[in-house]
Amino acid sequence: MSNDKLIIRPKKVRGDDGYRTFSIRVKDTTVDRISNLANQTGHSRNELICRFLEYALDNCAVTETTDEP
Repeated sequence: MSNDKLIIRPKKVRGDDGYRTFSIRVKDTTVDRISNLANQTGHSRNELICRFLEYALDNCAVTETTDEP
């Protein structure tokens, strides 16, 4: 009989990889555009959306005026 033990490590807590999952509502036309871009580039929709969000956050500005249409 062998003394080899089965090693079981603690499972990572969900979200422990630095990512979180959440849902959003997006227009069908926007999903289609992202899907087309994903097909053209070989990147996943998720990867593209993350890149778009990072770009938008890095390049947005908040103003004091409320110029809503």
